[in-house]
Amino acid sequence: MPHTVSRHLAEGPRVGIRHFTHDDAAEFTECARGSRELHRPWLFPPESVEAYAGYADRLIQDPTKAGFLVCDRDTGALAGFININNIVGGAFQSGALGYGAFAHAAGRGLMREGLTLVVDHAFGPLRLHRLEINVQPANTASIALARACGFRLEGFSPDMLYIDGAWRDHERWALTTEMRARR
Repeated sequence: MPHTVSRHLAEGPRVGIRHFTHDDAAEFTECARGSRELHRPWLFPPESVEAYAGYADRLIQDPTKAGFLVCDRDTGALAGFININNIVGGAFQSGALGYGAFAHAAGRGLMREGLTLVVDHAFGPLRLHRLEINVQPANTASIALARACGFRLEGFSPDMLYIDGAWRDHERWALTTEMRARR
């Protein structure tokens, strides 16, 4: 079912971003199944409607998370997703980003546009000061997206996250409101 422009939180020239809903289950899981080859071994988004329900519930209900769907502005079709996890307020005002493009939209600059919109939203309405992206070193596409959106490499964390049955090394990339203002 096409999504209306009025549902977008923000729009760029080609994409809009909006929050996850339970109604997105069929389209999201179909896109995830069709993107296995692109996502593996880095990412394992839900591929069944049942798994999606739990995933969406966490993004919708947990105040330490904010989930965004990147949608084609004209058709409403899903192009990818971007989540802000581990949102912390107080003196920290920070969150950790995770993202994935769907195969049919990969390599077209749609996620760059979508990530820019999410960063704007995070530093604007969400009032965050810092965003971090943790990326496995061999995931060159994800690193290229972080770099293209102005994130800087801050370090390396061995055995940082448990993914696909093993502890994986990650590069840590970050962006602050001050860094963004200097761009």
